[in-house]
Amino acid sequence: MTEFSVLTMPISTDSVPGSQLERLLALADRPEPVRTVVVHPVDDLSIAGAVEAAARQLIVPILIGPKARIHAAAAAAGVDISGFELHDAPHSHAAAALACQIAGRGEAEAVMKGALHTDELLEAVVAKDCGLRTERRMSHVFILDVPTYPKPLLVTDAAINIAPDLATKRDIVQNAIDCALAMGVERPKVAILAAVETVNPKMISTLDAAALCKMADRGQIVGGLLDGPLAFDNAISREAAAQKHIVSEVAGDADILLVPDIEAGNMLAKQLFYLARAQSAGIVMGARVPIMLTSRSDGVLSRLASCAVALLVAKAERSKPQPT
Repeated sequence: MTEFSVLTMPISTDSVPGSQLERLLALADRPEPVRTVVVHPVDDLSIAGAVEAAARQLIVPILIGPKARIHAAAAAAGVDISGFELHDAPHSHAAAALACQIAGRGEAEAVMKGALHTDELLEAVVAKDCGLRTERRMSHVFILDVPTYPKPLLVTDAAINIAPDLATKRDIVQNAIDCALAMGVERPKVAILAAVETVNPKMISTLDAAALCKMADRGQIVGGLLDGPLAFDNAISREAAAQKHIVSEVAGDADILLVPDIEAGNMLAKQLFYLARAQSAGIVMGARVPIMLTSRSDGVLSRLASCAVALLVAKAERSKPQPT
């Protein structure tokens, strides 16, 4: 299994009228709120975010952590949590373990990170006895609203998998496609990024791109349309693709950007945040339930949009035929 690490993104995502994230929230207006375990919400930001998401009818929070600290955080934030289910746990490790056990038993359909380290939460998720592991590798998906791009842009994996091999990339792509499908994208277009748009045996990312496209042809990746290798400009600009004579349904119109490794993804995402003022939501896919990895620096809209994505993913899971 490929080593994983989690990198946080300190981004301001204040609400912009008409943004893609606002439209994402609108998609989640109708479905029933999803029961969500909120892990260790012992600061004012995490508890206030959970309460606001509940007020928007995105989630039904199940608060897990030290009871006294959760009540103190709620008092500091000026929010009322008297109507929420609350499970006492002595510390963050215990809260993460209990939350994952509750979700693993099917008593919650999503997990929301509170005031604890991400690796604590993910270690609990992958524990063999919690029931949340699947055969698929977990990966993070950023859902970006880039002002200069006409639709939501999903970037993966920029936060968890450090140097994914081909098998891990297959899972990362399928996770992102499933996320996009849950968001209502009919046939997500996946651009597999590299430095060039031709296969070069000296560049592993281009070989992986070619293999992933063939895996999609053979039904090993389903639900999306893949092309690659594509350089970033060819993936998001029809003009750039035309100048290089690239004939592709994906080039210039990508819904998903698969980056070759965490360094490329981290730099790409941060450039879009800071230079293009992109807004973001984020979710971890690949476990039995979606996982919201919110950061202390996330704005209200980003937190709510992450909840909306989790709700849509959970709704999509509900609609799948159950094994007999």
